[in-house]
Amino acid sequence: MAKVLLGLISFLSLSLAVPFLQAQNPPPAQQPSPFSDSALQMPAAAQQNFPPLLMQQLSAIKSAALSDDFAFRIVAHLTENIGGRPSGSPQANAATQYVADELRHLGLEVHLQPVTVPHWVRGVETAALVEYPGMVPGTTQRIVLTALGGSTATPAEGLTAEVIAVDTLDELQALGSGKVAGKIVLFNEPFDKQKAAAGLAFPSYGEAVRYRVAGPKAAADLGAIACLIRSVGNVDYRLPHTGFSIPAGIPAAAVTSEDADLIAHLTSQGKVRMLLTLTPQKLPDETGYNVIADLKGSEHPEQVIIASGHLDSWDLGTGAIDDAAGVAIAMESAEVLQRLHLRPARTLRIIAWMDEENGGSGNRAYTSEYSKDFPNYVAAIESDAGAAHPLGFDVKAPSAAIDAIRPVQSVLRSIGSTVFQPTSFPPGADLAGMSDAGVPTFGILQDSRTYFNYHHTAADTLDKIVPAELRENGAAMAVLVYALTNMKEPLPR
Repeated sequence: MAKVLLGLISFLSLSLAVPFLQAQNPPPAQQPSPFSDSALQMPAAAQQNFPPLLMQQLSAIKSAALSDDFAFRIVAHLTENIGGRPSGSPQANAATQYVADELRHLGLEVHLQPVTVPHWVRGVETAALVEYPGMVPGTTQRIVLTALGGSTATPAEGLTAEVIAVDTLDELQALGSGKVAGKIVLFNEPFDKQKAAAGLAFPSYGEAVRYRVAGPKAAADLGAIACLIRSVGNVDYRLPHTGFSIPAGIPAAAVTSEDADLIAHLTSQGKVRMLLTLTPQKLPDETGYNVIADLKGSEHPEQVIIASGHLDSWDLGTGAIDDAAGVAIAMESAEVLQRLHLRPARTLRIIAWMDEENGGSGNRAYTSEYSKDFPNYVAAIESDAGAAHPLGFDVKAPSAAIDAIRPVQSVLRSIGSTVFQPTSFPPGADLAGMSDAGVPTFGILQDSRTYFNYHHTAADTLDKIVPAELRENGAAMAVLVYALTNMKEPLPR
């Protein structure tokens, strides 16, 4: 689903397309955060908001979720029976119907909200170095790459041009159009693996992904005829990582980190030319759907808590960690309440978002239709950072709101999910409209150290899901959801 692109945050917020760049702004090391595991003492007001019966119910919910494989069954069907789910695809539509049917089976009131979504399909994607220093006559070197969302096509026979390598946008600008026009530009900005290994994978992603999002447009503006970016990922398995890129009117692709280094090394020695073939197509827009399912509140049905994940995925893999898991974790909240016959006092709304990956049209459509109701929204949650062990939650809300739900920490302490980490930006791309309206927003804070090994690659498959950790995520989401629906007073804004 992390620090949001540092200097490019205002630019990316307009695109609504970077998947789950959640803010991670840890407090100074010299003083413990009042929202962390070290501060589990509950204010008196919070204790009054969580009477003993509610605390008992939350513990029962946690135990029930930890012993249930409902979420894994959902993920398995979405990934293995349906497969990758790009917006506008038959698989996306099949996934919509499957999730809607499952939620109806749970007894929720289900509504499919129409959304106009882009339909971009991947074609041939090959590349080879056909001229470079020291080249053995009669040979070429294959380059492993994959087209970026928003890429246009080369001619069917490909295009051949000189490649120039830069590290930064500033370096590109310094070259000017005279040295860029007619060339293929490679951005060779590495993903910070050390930072990721220390638990800061999303900040690493934020620093590198700006080149995927903005690089092709910057290169096109200077006359480049194609753009390559070093894959935004955490391991070197010669595995390309796709993702959204602002349409630039030129072919754009991500190359593996190994091949990015190869090209950069060779261009430092002399002239390098590449034969590049990409044949993606931008087909006419399609109608997709946000799946919206309500478990009506018994006392305050007009007050709403959102639990959500996004249903679409990229097409290289089967979208297990990004984000079938998030949809299943959100659905688990409703399943466990129904299984335990617990009725929320406020309305629980499950949303499976469409088109988070390729433009954010699902979020915008929802905001357009429902923004008038946002004053009655108590909170919104999105799971879009995988399915690894949950450490707690990222929270964009006033400190008083975090204090108000402090009792949740004591319930989740046994599974190590006690961190409530304040963020400056919505902890989920689909929550942006609600967050802008002042709705408190939450994202599950998962162990992200390996997330970008597989993110947006052919390796995003069901085997990357650890069932026990998926159950922990379901427990964390369900406990927070029921706390928000049944605490005596809604969260302050």
